[in-house]
Amino acid sequence: MSSLAPVLQGFFTDRLIRQRRASPHTVTSYRDTFRLLLAFASARAGKPPSRLELADLDATMIGAFLDHLATDRHNSAATRNGRLAAVHSLFRYAALRAPEDAAVIQRVLAIPHRRTDRPLIAFLTAPEIDAMLAAADRSTWAGRRDHTLLLIAIQTGLRAAELIALRREDAELGAGPHVRVHGKGRKERVVPLTTQSARALTTWLKERRGGPADPVFPSRRGGRLSHDALGRLVAKHAARAQQRCPSLRAKHVTPHILRHSCAMILLESGVDITVIALWMGHERVETTYRFYLHADLALKERALARTVPAGTTTGRYRAPDPLLAFLESL
Repeated sequence: MSSLAPVLQGFFTDRLIRQRRASPHTVTSYRDTFRLLLAFASARAGKPPSRLELADLDATMIGAFLDHLATDRHNSAATRNGRLAAVHSLFRYAALRAPEDAAVIQRVLAIPHRRTDRPLIAFLTAPEIDAMLAAADRSTWAGRRDHTLLLIAIQTGLRAAELIALRREDAELGAGPHVRVHGKGRKERVVPLTTQSARALTTWLKERRGGPADPVFPSRRGGRLSHDALGRLVAKHAARAQQRCPSLRAKHVTPHILRHSCAMILLESGVDITVIALWMGHERVETTYRFYLHADLALKERALARTVPAGTTTGRYRAPDPLLAFLESL
C-alpha cells in the first residue's frame, strides 16, 4: 500500500470526523479538493491514485495543481486558497504520521496563499427588498413558500446552509418569537423575529404541516432544499423583481446578498456593531467591521458632514438677540 492512502484515510476518519467533528459541508469541501488533486496528480505521475506516494505530492506537484485550478478550471483566487487550505490541513496531519517525508511536507506547508482583492459587499436597498418580496406569486404553494423564505432570509440574515437546515422545532412563535440556529462552527444562536416575519412564518407552517424535525422550507418532494435550488429560487425572483425595480439589473442577487442586506438594515437603524456580530453569528467583531462599516456610504457621509471643510476656520458663536449679546459680553 502507498504511503499516501492510509494518511488520507486517517485524515478524514480520525482527524476531521472523530477529533474535530467537522461539519458535513467541511468534509464535502475537503473531499472535493482531494478528488481533484488525486486525479491531477495521477495523470501527471502516470500511476493510479491508490498507488500515489506522499512524496508524489511535493511542492512542485501542488504548485502545478494550483496553477491548473486557475488556468484550466478558471477558479478564483479565493477558491484556490480554499483548496490550498485543505492541502495544508492534510500535510499538517501527515507531519505526525509520516516523519520520513518531513522535507516534502515542510515545502508544501510553505506554499503561500494568494492575496485577493476585497471588494465592497453588495446589498439590497429598501425598494429592492420590497420588489423581491412582491415577486413571489402567493396564489401558489411554491410562491407562498418562497415569499416566506425571502422574508425570513432578509430579516434574520441566516446563511444559506442555516436557512435550508431550519426545522419546524427551531421556530418559536409564541411570546418573544425567534428561530434557533445551528450555525457555522457548531455554534448555536437565537435570532429574534419581527411581528411581520412571525405572522408570515406562522401562516406558512400551518399550511406546510409536517413533523418537528421536518425542514421549514421543503422542496416539492418534502426534503431539504439544496444549495443550488436555493440559489436558483433567489435568482428567479430577483429576475422577476427587475420589472418593478430596474436597479436590480445591476446586481447579482444571491442568498448571501440577502444576508448582507439584513446586516446593513441593522447598521443603518443604529444597532451597535457588536450586536450585529452576534446576530450574524460572526466569531469575531472585526469581521463585521470589515464587511459592513466599509460598505455603509451613508455612515461615511454623516461623518463627513461633521467635519470642517479644508481651508476654513471655525467661527465664534454670535448671539442672535441684543439681550443675549449683552449677557454674552459679561
